[in-house]
Amino acid sequence: MKHQLNNIDIHIATGGRKFDPAGEVVIMLHGSGQNHLTWVLQSRYFAYRGFAVLAPDFPGHGLSGGSPLESIEAMAAWVIELMDSLDVKQAMLVGHSQGCLVTIEAAARYPKRVKRVALIAGAMAIPVSQELLDMSDKALAKAISAMINWGHGPMAHMHDNTQPGHSFIGYGQRLMALNDNDALRADLYACNAYTNGPDAAKSLTQPALCILAENDRMTPVKFGREMAKTLNHAEMTIIAGAGHMLPAEYPAEVNAALRSFFQPSQ
Repeated sequence: MKHQLNNIDIHIATGGRKFDPAGEVVIMLHGSGQNHLTWVLQSRYFAYRGFAVLAPDFPGHGLSGGSPLESIEAMAAWVIELMDSLDVKQAMLVGHSQGCLVTIEAAARYPKRVKRVALIAGAMAIPVSQELLDMSDKALAKAISAMINWGHGPMAHMHDNTQPGHSFIGYGQRLMALNDNDALRADLYACNAYTNGPDAAKSLTQPALCILAENDRMTPVKFGREMAKTLNHAEMTIIAGAGHMLPAEYPAEVNAALRSFFQPSQ
């Protein structure tokens, strides 16, 4: 759906269902250089199981207008502004990679607005090498190729797939190419500058789920384990053989873990 926020056209995937702010709201936050297509195999799954799904493109990403936001703190504030503009009182936040940083920051700053947090292939800090920062500024196509290469696990590089008929590598490259030319650079610099993750994580009182990838080369699993230990009320699951792009590579496993977490009594 299309939505206006701060006089900017924002695109939000709702999983093919009309959004109802009175429902059980799940907001899915994409990672660096990504967009709502990160969640194509999650948004519809949960929308058709009774959840009110919002998978927004951050400004300058995907089909959203405007300029990319330049800090994790600004992204967290933007999420709450989006909730306010849609009359959402409280939501469960799901973050992937950079989206984990945004989720942690938003949940710490606005605890009454965030019911639960799910953190996929994340960590409390995501430092970025100077080489990748430079590529994102001067050689965008090369930066995208590097991230797609590092972001996928062995299965994707062998051209195998849990979803027949799809190419993880090709899909990832196409997804990232849809964004504003400045989006990846802004995201990477925002991740590199963010230092509040450990303190924010320590302060969280919400139930948390960490879904980690065994073969993650972008946010190695040891840092995900540290994140899970730092959170006060965290569950952790590690998906064997998976790379950083978990929502696309292992959607069935991700969806099962999220559904159990969202509906703990069932």
